[in-house]
Amino acid sequence: MDFAKQHADIFGEDDDDEPTNQDRGTHSSSPSSSSSSSSSSSSSSSSSSAASSSGSEKADSSSGNSRSSEDEEGHGEEATTNNEYHDRADFGDDDKDLFGSDNEDYTRTLATSPFLIPVLPVIRNNNHNLGRGGFGRGGRWQPGHQNDRGAGLLPRPGPYPQRGHNYGSGKFSNGRHDERFVSELRLSKSEETLSRKVIQIQEPCELACYSRVEGGDVIFDESSLRLFKRLITEDIGADLNQGFDTFTAKKDLGSQGFGDLLACIRDKNIPLQNIHFVTYRNNLNKILATAYIRNEPWEMGVHKRNGVVYLDVHKLPERPQNEMDRRRCYWGYCFESLATEDPGRGDGELIHHVDANIEYCSVIKTKLGAHRILMGAEMDCCDSTDDGRRFYVELKTSRELEYHTEERFEREKLLKFWIQSFLAGVPYIVIGFRDDSGRLVRTERLRTKDITQRVKTKNYWQGGVCLAFADEVLCWLYGTVKENEDYILQFAPPFQRLELLQAQSCPEAITNHVEQL
Repeated sequence: MDFAKQHADIFGEDDDDEPTNQDRGTHSSSPSSSSSSSSSSSSSSSSSSAASSSGSEKADSSSGNSRSSEDEEGHGEEATTNNEYHDRADFGDDDKDLFGSDNEDYTRTLATSPFLIPVLPVIRNNNHNLGRGGFGRGGRWQPGHQNDRGAGLLPRPGPYPQRGHNYGSGKFSNGRHDERFVSELRLSKSEETLSRKVIQIQEPCELACYSRVEGGDVIFDESSLRLFKRLITEDIGADLNQGFDTFTAKKDLGSQGFGDLLACIRDKNIPLQNIHFVTYRNNLNKILATAYIRNEPWEMGVHKRNGVVYLDVHKLPERPQNEMDRRRCYWGYCFESLATEDPGRGDGELIHHVDANIEYCSVIKTKLGAHRILMGAEMDCCDSTDDGRRFYVELKTSRELEYHTEERFEREKLLKFWIQSFLAGVPYIVIGFRDDSGRLVRTERLRTKDITQRVKTKNYWQGGVCLAFADEVLCWLYGTVKENEDYILQFAPPFQRLELLQAQSCPEAITNHVEQL
């Protein structure tokens, strides 16, 4: 039984009015002896002085043991408080009754406890810092002091986590230590918070275009632009595997592809004085989609020159593809060939010699929030209205939907379809649905602006949240990067933040572009 605590609980805060006597005799520092004297004084007011003296004698003989017991329980800081209560319990000749009418219950309390005081080995503590701040609370955990009680059941307690020492609140809070670390943007804002922000986006305006033709050459014209075939429904049932053996896969051009976009900007004399970001649409797709899709890693290069931030595409390593993976990838290219006019292919002629490197790219200017963006966007094909106005059409393929796959299609695929088309101002998306063997089952045409209404009723995602998230990322990014410095922006496991890392160099395509401006 801890008599010191019982003594403190009895008096509570009522003893604040007790006068302090400077001329008192020696008082006990033992919790047990102090309780004895207080108990004796409460049971018999005429013998309070004698009980206090006898309690003092008991304290001299057991003070060492009681201190060890106190240190063992880790109450070094509370000992001072108990001594203050003990000072006030030394009544001397003052017989003031502190209990009033409730004294009857306390007079039945035994003056001496029937329990023995536990005797523990004496542990000398040379560390006089008993404050909690230095973790010097005394007892068995002090370094350099051994006891004969054997090995402990629990491990030695470590220090409490401190801010600024990378224990969960510093810059390496995800557990990964990276010396290249510059800044981070935590993904802490909820969908509800982002949905309240209204971000304006300017209608995309096409400024230029360029084509990559067979052989890899780049021409600043529309030679690779294909025309949408409106009678695509006639090809339902076609085998998308046709021409797979003669397929030319797309080459990874790296920064050279970004250099083609920059060359087109120079060729068309597009001014960059008021532009904040120059990028491919693919990088913006990743940023906007991260508002909802938090399990797909990505990264991009970030390079600031003359006030313009150039976002270079970085392709992450992928797992090796087997033949079935390559076929699924080809089905998309085959559908693009089926859905576009080809003067060189006769009626009923099978698809063959599909080259994924032939592409048409549009250079578009837009504004998201406060930032002006100049981006390159690859276009699949175009169509025209009755009055001759041209518009682009996005072509996609997907596995035929079933009741258990429709939700994921609308949550993830439609989100990506919408972002890609919305950013570049593409009004229509044509989807070719196929079965597991690669046969075209049906086609569906979607209007880009209708997709958000389709998912809004199901509360899957909101386009405004994607724009608000992208605006926060661009504001943080443009305000953080420094002139003539190079970085890598990445989104990596555990997918809790965007990380900005220092890069060692700038791609040659960007360096040459800046020199030629």
